[in-house]
Amino acid sequence: MSALIDRLVVATLPLVPKPIVKAVASRYVAGDTLEAALDKMRVLAAEGAMGTMDVLGESVTHRDQTVATRDQYLRTIDAIAASGLPANVSVKPTAVGLAIDPALALENCTEICSRAQSHGMFVRLDMEDSPYTEATVKLVLALKDRFEVGAVLQAYLKRSLSDIGRLLEKKVNVRICKGIYVEPRTIAWKDRQTIIRNFGALVDKQLAGGAYAAIATHDEACVQLALATIDRLGIPKDRYEFQMLLGVDPVLRKSLLDAGHRLRVYVPYGKDWYAYSTRRLKENPSMASTILRSVLGMAPATS
Repeated sequence: MSALIDRLVVATLPLVPKPIVKAVASRYVAGDTLEAALDKMRVLAAEGAMGTMDVLGESVTHRDQTVATRDQYLRTIDAIAASGLPANVSVKPTAVGLAIDPALALENCTEICSRAQSHGMFVRLDMEDSPYTEATVKLVLALKDRFEVGAVLQAYLKRSLSDIGRLLEKKVNVRICKGIYVEPRTIAWKDRQTIIRNFGALVDKQLAGGAYAAIATHDEACVQLALATIDRLGIPKDRYEFQMLLGVDPVLRKSLLDAGHRLRVYVPYGKDWYAYSTRRLKENPSMASTILRSVLGMAPATS
């Protein structure tokens, strides 16, 4: 019954006042400003975690927006370098122009990667929904000839095993995740166990191919599969890392860090927090129900 209520709450999220959503969703977003994100990174670094900082915003439709996002990334890269924090950056291609013109995205990413390279910093291009999958893979491959740039592949897409083969040809550092966008069954696996098996297959192929793997999951089944592959292949700890979202499953995060694994936390920040936060809440319906309880002045649910 509680699960049903949680799903109903998710459906009503657009009706909830934004200040309430922001208060509850603050666990997923470091804040509105670069300074807030750096403060969050300092806390994570004290725990032994690394970070990847993301300027929120995607699917922009005007060139001036892409320039503003690019410039904010340049400031972020400089600030990370000045702070000495163990962090890099992740960039959504549509935030820097991929939905407008792939050449514009390449131009903006080249500037971002050039600045990062001057500081010895890595840049990862995030993967968005399926209309941009092929263009994003091509963008990564074009940049890889000059820069330390990484990609993301989603285990629920049927094409990902093929895509990882293309990226392995250039030994691209790939973040492997399950995927969150709603995609048709013609291109995406729908069964949870099938997605988990494909996740494991992607991790296996990346590591066996001699490339660095970023294993991004909060699913214990996926973590176990990855650890078994690491053990079977005898992969040293400098050849992979686990990745997790800010605010999600700190217990699992601590257990991986305590076991000596490298772990990086995704630290998003910026004024475009609402779309990202509601997406996180839809993935985690039990957290969404906290919003309704806040609106009604009710105490948090007890387990």
